[in-house]
Amino acid sequence: MIIKYTLKQAATVIALLILLSVIIPLDLSNSTIIKSVVAQNTNSTLSIPPVPPSFEQLSAQEIAASTNKTCTLTPSLIEVEGTPQQTQGPYFVDSVPNRSDIRSDTSDGSVQEGIPLHLIINVYNVDENDGSCTPLKGAQVDIWQANSQGVYSGVPQAGTGGKNFLRGYQVTNDNGTVRFTTIYPGWYEGRAIHIHDKVRTFEGLENPFEWTSQLYLNNSINEQVHQQPPYSKHGPVELTNEEDMIFRGASTDGLVKANTGEHLMLNLTKDTQGYTGTFNIGVNANQSAQQ
Repeated sequence: MIIKYTLKQAATVIALLILLSVIIPLDLSNSTIIKSVVAQNTNSTLSIPPVPPSFEQLSAQEIAASTNKTCTLTPSLIEVEGTPQQTQGPYFVDSVPNRSDIRSDTSDGSVQEGIPLHLIINVYNVDENDGSCTPLKGAQVDIWQANSQGVYSGVPQAGTGGKNFLRGYQVTNDNGTVRFTTIYPGWYEGRAIHIHDKVRTFEGLENPFEWTSQLYLNNSINEQVHQQPPYSKHGPVELTNEEDMIFRGASTDGLVKANTGEHLMLNLTKDTQGYTGTFNIGVNANQSAQQ
């Protein structure tokens, strides 16, 4: 009886082991399937176009330089909307020449080739109380951009350290206007074609005024320009405005939640030499007094 009982126990143990050997692989298999599904879902999530990234955080004073109000120019009755800010990017250089024609490099006298672009930028203070536009006199307006091959000056990693082509500033006149002669900008990887601009006043060192953004150019004109030399050497434009994450993203001042670039389109017209681009910037220049 003892032997029979022992054999029965052994048979039971063997049966349990066989059963476990079947169950465990199934569990592992199920685990693998679950992991596979998770991985597929993760890949699916990653395939969705990424949300435009946040850029540098502006100070409260810089944010206050923006307004979402609109003012009216007299006697033309043209409306000027408050202009949103965008990132200044990694290529801003503070010490640049005070000049209207920014095509040359003062270090060696070389001149950038490209289709001429004449910029007329008007800067207005938007009065939030009565809706009037007041020209912002004596403000420093910096611009900087890439050349026909998508290269900035002043970038050591690009071999242009110490150079200042396509950089400069002007001071607004009594009409709040500055004028620049430059070339139509080229493209570089990851960005639509654009021009950087910055407006500053230095009256009152405690609360200096600073507003920074970018200007965009018409997609179809971008394509036309890049079919001509010297732009054609660099190849067709990589991104349209709408494909650019900064263009379609939020403004750095928080006033525009998406598609900020739609508010920053340069008004381009063809002229005998190239193009003329005009743009009205509306700011809250009273912010320094409010700090």
